[in-house]
Amino acid sequence: MPQKSSQIFVIKTSPNTVLEDYKKLMHLANYKNFFHTYEKIIIKLNLSWSKFFPACSSPPWHVEGVLKTMIEDNFSSMKLFPAENKTVVTNIEKGLKGNKWGPIFKKYRVRFIPLTRIPFVPYESLRPKFITLKNKKLHVLDSKIFPDGFSIPKFYVGKPIIHLPTIKTHGHTGAIGGSLKKTTGEMKHGGITCAMKNAFGGLLTKRRHFSHQYMSEVLVDLLIIQKQIHPSILAIVDGTVCGDGAGPRTMIPRIKNYILAGYDQVAVDTVVAKMMGFEPLELPAIRMAHEEGLGCGDFNQIEIIGEDVSQINWNFKVKRSVVIWGDQMVRKGSLQFLYPLFKSKLFFLGPIYASMIYHDMFWYPTIGKRRIREFSQTKWGKIFSNYPKK
Repeated sequence: MPQKSSQIFVIKTSPNTVLEDYKKLMHLANYKNFFHTYEKIIIKLNLSWSKFFPACSSPPWHVEGVLKTMIEDNFSSMKLFPAENKTVVTNIEKGLKGNKWGPIFKKYRVRFIPLTRIPFVPYESLRPKFITLKNKKLHVLDSKIFPDGFSIPKFYVGKPIIHLPTIKTHGHTGAIGGSLKKTTGEMKHGGITCAMKNAFGGLLTKRRHFSHQYMSEVLVDLLIIQKQIHPSILAIVDGTVCGDGAGPRTMIPRIKNYILAGYDQVAVDTVVAKMMGFEPLELPAIRMAHEEGLGCGDFNQIEIIGEDVSQINWNFKVKRSVVIWGDQMVRKGSLQFLYPLFKSKLFFLGPIYASMIYHDMFWYPTIGKRRIREFSQTKWGKIFSNYPKK
């Protein structure tokens, strides 16, 4: 029997057992009741950086654990489609190499789908094909952000999807309505990126960068769209190594050894937020989705199957990197008068190059490399180093 959507499945794992633990997790969630061998299934990866950094993108054991389980459960490799998109600051090909996904796809003979090569179709044109929420209105995507209309991948429509997010903080997801209550230092209510945010990198094109001004509302809009086009949605979350601090890139890796799964994307993020040390209903996207009945954001109403995580509090602190701080100053802070220029192609290149210079040329070779060296001495770091590059 299918479970209630507000159940979340949790397993404690280790470097020695992680692949088998992913199998246990997926079987605990009875995923074969919702995903069938005759269907084409999208496996949405999480690429937050083309380079490898712990907790930043789906780690190789995460990707392999899911694919290995499904192949062993008689799902055809011809019908499993790992997919990812590019952003203004990431590169798909480099991401495949940096995060060591390519050899895993070859091993299990699955076809990777770069969403840059997939036709996008107007969202409004798909309305007759919506599975649920046919008359549900979006908050900002089709009005404030893309008033002339926006498109989503045609490949997505009608297919079930499995998200593979990691647990990490995010400097953009703690605000609502284009406002910015605190501009420096730690964010009052925190910001996370997990199940709901993982749709961001798939459903929207590279112009999705403009969505940062209304990130919380956008995440709720994307959840509405997912419910309209996917017959089944499952998040399988890797919390083996989590990201604390100025996420989603310039973080401090924290080894936590948990993996989670759930069909209610709001409930998944609620449990993750609670474990990280935040009050879920104080996070705007979770609160909005909960109030609109799109999922459960009340931790006390969620049934946890497996490990008891009710007393966990990792005390994570969300901070903003220099780049995110500057971006928010222009979008919704003291430099907002520059925002009209921000939409121009010439001016828009400035933040892209600023991100590349700061993240790739300064932070990664200095602070990032030091943190990677420290991580490489851990058991998880040694597992990562043992995965082939090609």
